[in-house]
Amino acid sequence: MHQDIGDMGPVDYLIVEFPGSRMTGEGLPLLVDLVEGGVIRILDLVFIHKGTDGSVEVLELRNVGDEVDLTVFEGASSGLLDQGDLDDAGATLEAGNSAAVVVYENVWAAPLARALRRGGAEVVASGRIPVDALLASLEAAEATAAP
Repeated sequence: MHQDIGDMGPVDYLIVEFPGSRMTGEGLPLLVDLVEGGVIRILDLVFIHKGTDGSVEVLELRNVGDEVDLTVFEGASSGLLDQGDLDDAGATLEAGNSAAVVVYENVWAAPLARALRRGGAEVVASGRIPVDALLASLEAAEATAAP
């Protein structure tokens, strides 16, 4: 990463599991659109496979599958991920499945983050609310609001 870290937006990661290691590439154009639109910047993109013995293997992008062309992301490696991180990601997978591990900068938030830092503010907590939790919360709210 050649950019000053103080100029960056928040950095997040995703681990996307592909049951049976079946990757269709259906979401790939949307990911490319986010990058090309300046919404996110991919810092790392690594594909892993969890063997039936529990071992975690890194897959080369060009060897991920015939259905998906990931060459656009070749070289997306900032050095942030190490083997320990990939082993931890692999621990979340079912045996025989593969996953994409994506580390990305939220470029859209960089100007806000810079302004807040200049003003002396700092993030003291962050997190994500899973969609399932949102749906359960909305259903619970509707159930209590219904007469």
